[in-house]
Amino acid sequence: MDFQEKDKYAIEKNNNYLEMPNEPAADFETAIKAAGFGRFNILLLAVAFPAFMALVIETGVISYILPSAECDLDLTLMDKGILNAITFCGMIVSAIAWAYLADTRGRKRLLVCCFLANVICVICAAMSQSTLQLMIAKFFAGLIICGPFSVLVSYITEFHGSTHRPRILMVAGIMYATASILLPLLALLILPNEWNFTIWNMKFTSWKVYLAVCGTPCIVGGLLLTLFPETPRFLMTKGRNYEALEVFKTMYYINTRQPRDTFPIKELINDANCQLNNIKSSTDLQTAESKENHKFDIESQSPQSSPLRDIFSKQYFWLTIRIFLLNFCILLGQNTMRLWLPQLFASLNEYEQTSTEKTSMCTILEYSVNKTDSLINFNEECIVVITPATYSNNIVVAAIIIIAFLVAGTLINILGDKTMQVLAAAICGTCGLALYWSSSTLTTLIITSLYMSMASIATSSSVTTSVTVYPTTSRTIIVSSAMTCGRIGTILGNLLFPMLMSLGCIPPIVMFAAVMYLTSILACTMPNIKKIDLK
Repeated sequence: MDFQEKDKYAIEKNNNYLEMPNEPAADFETAIKAAGFGRFNILLLAVAFPAFMALVIETGVISYILPSAECDLDLTLMDKGILNAITFCGMIVSAIAWAYLADTRGRKRLLVCCFLANVICVICAAMSQSTLQLMIAKFFAGLIICGPFSVLVSYITEFHGSTHRPRILMVAGIMYATASILLPLLALLILPNEWNFTIWNMKFTSWKVYLAVCGTPCIVGGLLLTLFPETPRFLMTKGRNYEALEVFKTMYYINTRQPRDTFPIKELINDANCQLNNIKSSTDLQTAESKENHKFDIESQSPQSSPLRDIFSKQYFWLTIRIFLLNFCILLGQNTMRLWLPQLFASLNEYEQTSTEKTSMCTILEYSVNKTDSLINFNEECIVVITPATYSNNIVVAAIIIIAFLVAGTLINILGDKTMQVLAAAICGTCGLALYWSSSTLTTLIITSLYMSMASIATSSSVTTSVTVYPTTSRTIIVSSAMTCGRIGTILGNLLFPMLMSLGCIPPIVMFAAVMYLTSILACTMPNIKKIDLK
């Protein structure tokens, strides 16, 4: 059944829905509260976990293979920075297109198709025989995975009301953090092995096996999401109230084990008509009046409803600009640190095996630069020392992030997202400065763990703001656009970091601290979204 046939089916169903006896119509928050919170929500989060895992893996997996692939691919520090950034380049290219499709065609279909399609890119990356082939595979992986990256947050959010939404997004943060443990755990199990074999004249090593294994969550996440419906919030916005009511009934039945026909809500408000009224007032188009008379004409509604234009309207313009700047700064700091930590800890482990001197952050930065220069300028033999201990510190960092999210989950309803974000970003900036005085492996591990924990919490709070203050028709586009700004920051940070490393210890440390302090300042200007109804 194509889109047009499905829309006709939806119109017919909704026309039948309108013939129901007149009863007080319920809005989304009333209906979702009546549906309850229970088994359905828990199953949804369980299914979302491998999907979140796939997103984390796709953006972070390259950082774990860099120490192992250094000799195979003759990587320089700048090559490593480009490989870390290339996935985000693909995301930037496709961000707006995916957001438009999600806001006009639905969340579920996009999630399933993108996760399953990304498996092809994973296989191509695992089969790559050169740096260029790996870059191309990861670029297209970013092109595809960008869709689920912003849509998944909207998807799980739109099954929850204002009471549970902040905690649900913190749970999403815990999922991200838990998924982050999987990467170093798999690295610890696979990468230290000296696997070398050839298939069809293609050379395979342990780091290529690692890339292939890390594609499993994409398959699992894509298949499991087929079992769940489209979000009722999206369906209501498109005028498909009959379908939305059926979803609410399903949630009610699974959560309460009561018959579907006992669901107390019999009619939903016409959000599609409200949207069309907004279009008329904002554009002065004569066609808006005709649309009001055909409020369930989904196909004619979509082209006129411009989510990108809405987020830059007079009502939202300055808020949108602040959110864009905030995401640029916070992801520049967070993702640059996240994607270089495996390399830095690998260098730290390697340095400790060859020297008895202090292993401060400055020492490790200097050691990494000097090693690369020696390989390029003096043609020294490339030797990679990979042991299980190479990735143990990364596991500790990921575990501490999970603990931080658990603590934040108990405080979020007390402090609110805004206060949480301001404090987390300020602590993060202080940790960035403290790296300069780190003089041992233990202190470096503590500081970087705290930095990553606070940065992750601040990022989660930023997403919560974005999905709450904008209406559902603009929700995916604002999250996607904000993440695009963050990805630009990620690319810039990963290209700047190796260049700043060559200048000395202070410049990269100043970069980490400055962007997080600026994030804290920007967070102070954000609205207080505590208990705001989902629009």
